[in-house]
Amino acid sequence: MATPTATYRVQIRPDFTFDDTAAIAGYLADLGASHLYSAPLLTAAPGSAHNYDVVDHREANPQLGGEAGRRRLVAALRLARLGFVVDIVPNHAGIAVPAANPAWWDVLEHGRDSAYADWFDIDWSRDRILVPVLGHDGDLDALKVEDGELHYYEHRYPIAPGTGAGTAREVHARQHYELVGWRRGDSELNYRRFFAISDLAGLRVEDPAVFDATHAEVLRWVTAGDVDGLRVDHPDGLRDPVGYLARLRSAAPDAWLVVEKILEYGEELPPAWPVDGTTGYDALREVCGLFVDPAGERAFTALDTSLTGVTVSWPELTHACKLEAAHRLFPAELRRLSALTPELPDAAAGLAELAANFPVYRSYGSDGLRHLARARSEAGRRRPDLIPTLDALTARLRDPADELGQRFSQLTGAVMAKGVEDTAYYRWTRFVALNEVGGAPERFGVGLGEFHGAAARRQRSWPRGMTSLSTHDTKRGEDVRARLAVLSEVPDRWERALSQWMAAAPLPDPAFAHLLWQTVAGAWPISRERLHAYVEKAAREASVSTSWASPSASFETALHAVVDAIYDDPALASSVSTFAGEITPAGWSNALGQKLVQLTMPGAPDVYQGTELWDNSLVDPDNRRPVDFGERAALLGRLDEGWLPPIDETGAAKLLVVSRTLRLRRDQPSLFSSYRQVPAFGPAADHVVAFDRGGAIAVATRLPVGLSLRGGWGDTYLSLPSVPDDSASSRRFTDSFTGEVYSGRRVPMADLLGRYPVALLTPAEPVVAP
Repeated sequence: MATPTATYRVQIRPDFTFDDTAAIAGYLADLGASHLYSAPLLTAAPGSAHNYDVVDHREANPQLGGEAGRRRLVAALRLARLGFVVDIVPNHAGIAVPAANPAWWDVLEHGRDSAYADWFDIDWSRDRILVPVLGHDGDLDALKVEDGELHYYEHRYPIAPGTGAGTAREVHARQHYELVGWRRGDSELNYRRFFAISDLAGLRVEDPAVFDATHAEVLRWVTAGDVDGLRVDHPDGLRDPVGYLARLRSAAPDAWLVVEKILEYGEELPPAWPVDGTTGYDALREVCGLFVDPAGERAFTALDTSLTGVTVSWPELTHACKLEAAHRLFPAELRRLSALTPELPDAAAGLAELAANFPVYRSYGSDGLRHLARARSEAGRRRPDLIPTLDALTARLRDPADELGQRFSQLTGAVMAKGVEDTAYYRWTRFVALNEVGGAPERFGVGLGEFHGAAARRQRSWPRGMTSLSTHDTKRGEDVRARLAVLSEVPDRWERALSQWMAAAPLPDPAFAHLLWQTVAGAWPISRERLHAYVEKAAREASVSTSWASPSASFETALHAVVDAIYDDPALASSVSTFAGEITPAGWSNALGQKLVQLTMPGAPDVYQGTELWDNSLVDPDNRRPVDFGERAALLGRLDEGWLPPIDETGAAKLLVVSRTLRLRRDQPSLFSSYRQVPAFGPAADHVVAFDRGGAIAVATRLPVGLSLRGGWGDTYLSLPSVPDDSASSRRFTDSFTGEVYSGRRVPMADLLGRYPVALLTPAEPVVAP
């Protein structure tokens, strides 16, 4: 198995095709990546901007260039000596355009008699498949029979053989499906879906025949040597994730295999899983938290309390949001589960309460019994009236062979994702740099000891797993988080600026206003259009003053007025620009530091498209904007001519760090074979994070504002590791970024980090004594 030394993620899609990706293969190799890592490549829904809505598993997406384009891409990668990692989506398929999905179309046409009826996780106890597409329930007047199909505006549906006579309403009444109002999707849907998205129908890959049919093409690419690794999307949605991964590993024994498993704080990936690791959200939390000052927690908590009038408890908020999500978004799923326990009239309430109290995304058979016990204890404390129901449910949920337990495990992950990531993260706005996928917002920063302990465990247990700072799903770009981390060091300055801005442009939701202004401070300068789009999505996700289901015109008008004021009020615009400018240099320091740490820590680092320069992206679709690879290639060329760039708005300094680090990992992997902390001593030792990977030593500045306030490094020094050879030449190290050579056991930090806030040391060539 060839583990990547570094991957580079590209969102291949209709506006950036196979051929477009092939054209940047040379640049990716020059950057230092070992593997291209792509979004899903199978045929997706027409016009899909992400490709996670696969509609046909039999071929490469024609919208991307089809099979011929895929082969050209593979050839370009091999010419550039790059490997290929592909994202796969086993949990669900796209059904928004039924005619584009042959299997779903056949099921709609033939019902339970379809050859594909077992592909989808459909509750066949109901006579017809509900399709929530109508503007409102009963809106059937717009139905038409055309060309042997049933049409509802632009939507097309098949007509079962022998049922096409009569009016459109009469034809509709005879079908194996029923078109219903879109709001009934959450309450009555009778097929499993991805989270609360009715256009993504759950697949039954636990059935070997379905697994084989939906994986044949991708596995053909693996067998042919075209694909070297697979990233598995959302395994927590599957009926049997462990069984699925075992089958996938058996089918691709030599592939690098990582899973999008989001671990809660303190949770470990089950050691028996036949994978190489996660996609790195756990590493993201550890790395980003390292640059947050825990001393700022008290001030930010007090500020949050003054804004909202209450002291928010994170456990109470997450419970409330998860319980709300269970009842508001997943009543159909609760109804299906409750049907398995007809003897319990309060089953739905009990299951929702257990899901709301479940401490992790899901359990995996007997491995999750402790989580179930904790959920049962908390649920009973909150709802003593449900104790008999909770006990009866828990007795069955303990049995890994019980369908109730299997389906409940599929529900808890969805409740966690929608309740916490997509709701609580937008409601608890105390310090949004921590509100990230896989994050732990209640834990204000990560200490040096905690970080080094986690990194050492990763080296021991999952050294081939992926590490990440940005993905297509992160809530904000890595460098936005890096700049926001500066606020933890200047809470008083932040409170003064926030008060001024909120007074100048008030919003009738102070908690959300705090999120808005943190976003502005972290992403500035940002275009008016991007900020408008972001705040509207974020406010609707929070579901407090407005929502997706019931948008509030008055609140959203006020919200957009605040955004416009930032650009149209000269005094406010000047204040925002001044404050952002003041914290930007420290944010750049954090950005370089966290990038070096992520790229050099144990694991295979991923660089998300475009983030080799500064990245001020926000949540999708903002983080999927086009990337100017020409600009990046030109800057890389200048670096290769010997230019040492300043740390400025071009981001060239970050490109220097990324390219030199990735090249070192690719060209000298033996320097990254172990892990141990490298200690610093002196008055500013807490501002250094340093570790030895087995020859390569990464050094980064943390908490730069505090470092500046204390007068700099002073007498602080780094204690370089001893080596068996006690000659002076054995203690010479070269900085990969500047070319400077350092010798001796004690290297002053003021010398080492005089030009950049980071260094990457490697053993210098021995100097032979005369």
